[in-house]
Amino acid sequence: MEVSEAMHRSPLLIACSCGLIVQLMKGIAFLLKEKRINFRRFVQTGGMPSSHSAAVCALSTAIGNIQGYASPLFHVTAFFSFIVMFDAAGVRRAAGKQARILNRLVHEHLKKAREERLLELLGHTPFEVFVGGAIGILYALAWS
Repeated sequence: MEVSEAMHRSPLLIACSCGLIVQLMKGIAFLLKEKRINFRRFVQTGGMPSSHSAAVCALSTAIGNIQGYASPLFHVTAFFSFIVMFDAAGVRRAAGKQARILNRLVHEHLKKAREERLLELLGHTPFEVFVGGAIGILYALAWS
């Protein structure tokens, strides 16, 4: 296999480019909806779809396409993909809900509007995780 072909089929390149494209989509969607640019949306976590889920599913699918879906490496990447996706819809989502409540308490009860607000958009709904995962799988399949 030539170097250019190996790079073209690189699971790392596929995963990174998929995650980057999904993040760019979220920034552009914000621009179209709000009619203003928010550079933070290009790098923040949370929102539709999950770029982390897209990237890890693209990685697992690319590994499956190259090594085979019965290979131990595919099983390892699939397992870690499930952990990342579970974390996005579970732990990070719960942390975002807690941040929302704390921000409201600080603002309403302590009247400290100038306090730095905690980041609320951390995690994802299960649907956002599912859509991100589906995008990642389709992206890696289209790449190969």
